[in-house]
Order: sequence, then C-alpha cells, then structure tokens
Amino acid sequence: MKGKETLQSWLQESEDIVFFGGAGVSTESGIPDFRSVDGLYHQQYRYPPETILSHTFFVKKPEEFFEFYRSKMLCLDAKPNRAHVRLAELEKEGRLKAVITQNIDGLHQKAGSKTVYELHGSIHRNYCMQCGKFYPAEWVAQSKGVPRCSCGGIVKPDVVLYEEGLSEETLRASVNAIRRADLLIVGGTSLSVYPAAGLIDYYPGKRLVLINKSPTPRDASADLLVQGSIGEALA
Repeated sequence: MKGKETLQSWLQESEDIVFFGGAGVSTESGIPDFRSVDGLYHQQYRYPPETILSHTFFVKKPEEFFEFYRSKMLCLDAKPNRAHVRLAELEKEGRLKAVITQNIDGLHQKAGSKTVYELHGSIHRNYCMQCGKFYPAEWVAQSKGVPRCSCGGIVKPDVVLYEEGLSEETLRASVNAIRRADLLIVGGTSLSVYPAAGLIDYYPGKRLVLINKSPTPRDASADLLVQGSIGEALA
C-alpha cells in the first residue's frame, strides 16, 4: 500500500521521530482497548468502566474498584508486540527520540524503549497513600480486597483516574519532544480524550502520520493516513 511505503520512506529519512500512542498499540498484545466495538466501554458491568475508573469511585468503593482493576487492568502476562519492538529498534538506531503513551501497561519498556513518557501512569508503580512505600504490580495482583501497606495505608496504583490531573512534568516533556520532532507518528488512539489529544497541536512539522483502524477527529490535519494495524504499518 502506498501509505505504508511513504511511511517506510519517512522512517528512513527522519532523525527526530516521536511516537504518540494509545490503547490500540496494545490490542495486538491481547489487552482490550476502551472505545472500539469490543472495548471495555461496550461491555456490561455493574457500573460503567468510566465510573469505576474515577477518583470518586476509588475513594467511595475501593473494594469494587480493585476487583475491576485486577481483572481488567492488570495484564501482567501480556508481551510486547511488533509495534513495541519496532519502536524500540528505531530508538536504538538513534532515530526515535521519544514514545509518548496513554497506556499504563509498561510494554514499551518491556520491549526495550528507554525514553517513554507515560501520560496516564503505570500499573507497575504502586504507592502507599499514607507512607509512600512502593509495591510492584505483582504484589497488588496477589493481594486480596483493598491492598494495604504494612503501615495500614491503602496502596494506590500510580495511574491517572478520571477526575485526576496529568503530571505537569510528563506533559511538559511530551510537548518539548513533539516540538522538536521532524516526524510525528500518532497511532492507536481515538484522539478524543483531552488534554492528551491536544498534544499533536504542538507539532510544527509537515510529517504528521495517523495510523488507526477507525477514523479520528484529526484525520483531516494528517499529512499521511494509514488505516489498519500499527504493528503491520511499522514493521
């Protein structure tokens, strides 16, 4: 396909590539996204996932929050797919300067990527809300009910819930990377969740690539549209 040929050409020519990805990057690893037909938002739960994954719900119904979190968000057996691997290779070659991700699964790092800006945090970082002690994701997965620290405090995953703000430091680093990029690849995101979706407005270049299986609100502003699998397009 012509779009993929153009993308391969741009990947070879560019020296300051930034990749900005969402849940669609990890679906090939078996992790469900949120908004597609088979996504979490289209499945039936006692409460809507948007409600469960909110700060208010976490505070008011922590047991039900962790029940959902363990079963749907803690995908510890997932392996990096060809998209994660190719991006890590591009970084190793010196052409990819940063990965900006809305995902919390840590698969970019597992594949070997070093410069990863996690807009929504990570399941692999968990801290006691009382004393700040760190706990790994495996500990949270094996805990029962509401996970509690040895001091008695609740151990909260370092993930950004609805109603919580994104890290200013992570946002600033992401904006700086995008401003310097000579090629910005956006993949696997609906570009409907702000402020993350607004990051592409900081890109001043002429090589904005959107890779997605379905249309996004920003398709008209792309210099190149590639419809389909991110892993296939990058590989």
